[in-house]
Amino acid sequence: MAARHAVVSGGSIAGLSVAWWLTRTGWRVTLVERAASFRDGGQNVDVRGVAHEVLDRMGLTEAIAAQNTTETGTVLLREDGSELAELPSDGPDGATAELEVLRGDFARTIFDALPDGVETVYDDVVEAVEERPDGVLVRLASGRELGTDLLVVAEGVRSSTRDLLFDDVDARDLGITMAFGTIPRTPDDDSRWRWLTTVRGRQVHLRPDNHGTTRAILAYAGDEDVTRLERPDLMRRLRGVYADAGWQAPRVLDGFEGSDDLYVDRLTQVRMPTWHRGRVVLAGDAGWCVTPMGGGGASLALTSGYVLAAYLSSHAEDDVEGALAAYEEWMRPLVDDVQSLPPGIDKLAYPRTALGLKLHDLVIKATTRPPLSKLAARITQVAGTDQELPALQATVA
Repeated sequence: MAARHAVVSGGSIAGLSVAWWLTRTGWRVTLVERAASFRDGGQNVDVRGVAHEVLDRMGLTEAIAAQNTTETGTVLLREDGSELAELPSDGPDGATAELEVLRGDFARTIFDALPDGVETVYDDVVEAVEERPDGVLVRLASGRELGTDLLVVAEGVRSSTRDLLFDDVDARDLGITMAFGTIPRTPDDDSRWRWLTTVRGRQVHLRPDNHGTTRAILAYAGDEDVTRLERPDLMRRLRGVYADAGWQAPRVLDGFEGSDDLYVDRLTQVRMPTWHRGRVVLAGDAGWCVTPMGGGGASLALTSGYVLAAYLSSHAEDDVEGALAAYEEWMRPLVDDVQSLPPGIDKLAYPRTALGLKLHDLVIKATTRPPLSKLAARITQVAGTDQELPALQATVA
C-alpha cells in the first residue's frame, strides 16, 4: 500500500514538527516554504510545559540545550539603568526558561534531524486549493500541482493559505508594535534579559545570544501600523517614539540602522472556531497565534506536530476528519489558556502616564518578592496540561 501524502505549508517550528512526526508514522511529506532558503535568525523562543516531553520523544533535548542563548535571568530596569526587580527564574519554565534558544537555531535543529524522504520546496507558496472527497489538490504559485491526502497550513499569523480557505478568522490587533533586530554586543552587556518599561507605553529589551551579538526589541503601544513603511520612514518613526525613552534606547536605534534582520510586527492574536475542514488543518500561529504577550508559541507549535501525527496514526485511514477533530480537542485547552490574557494587562505592561508607570513599578516590586513571588512565577507556566500525550504509532525508528 502506498504511503499517505501530506503537503505542509510553512517551514518554521510548527511545519517542521508536523513533517518530523508525520514521517515517523509512515507519511510521505512535501514541505513548502515561501522563503528562498531555510530561514535562520530570529529572536528568543523557549520550550515550556508539555513541549519538554515532545522534545524528549524526538531525542532532541540535548541538541536544543546546546543551542542555548546563554541567558541566565531576567531583570526589569528603570530609565537610568538601575534595577527595579528580577523576575523569578527558578525551574525549567522560569521567565528565562531552561531551554532558551533562538527561533532559527531551534528550527535548524529540527530541520537537520528530519528523516530521509521529506521533500522541501523553497521559494514557492500555495496559490489555490481544490478540496475533494478523497483528498486535496494543491496548486503552487510556480504552477506545480500536488495531489495529497492532507494539507497542513503552518504558515504563521498572517497565513495567506488560511485566509484563502477559512472565512471565520478573528485576527485581534492588540495595539502593540514590536521591532526586532540584532545589534553589536558591547562590554557592558551581561548574561541577563534586561527590560526597561517607561511612559508612553514603551519598552526596550536587550537579550544575549550565543552568536556574539545582542538581540534587541523596541515594543510600544499605539494605533499606528508602521509595518509597511520603508526602512528610512520606519527608522524616523521609531526615533520619534523613543526620543526621550532613556537607558539604551539610542544604542538600539543606532544598531537597528545597520541591522540586517530588522523586523517589525503588530501583535495580533488569531482566534478561530475550528482549525480544520475536510482534509485541511491548521497548526501553530496560523490557527492560534498567542503573541509574545501570552507566551509559549514555540512550545504549542512543537506540540501540535506530535498531537496531529498521533491522532492520524491511531485513526483509520478513511477517518481523517475524526483524527483532526481529536487533535483539535486535545490542543484547544492549552491554546485557550494562553490566549486568555488578564483584563487590563496591556495597560499595566505598557503604561502611558507617569502615574501608570508608578503603578506598574509597585505591582512589579510586590509580585517579585515573597509571598507573591510564587504567584508571579506561575505567569510563565504556559503550555502545561494534565492530559496525557496521545499514543503515537510510529513506523520509522
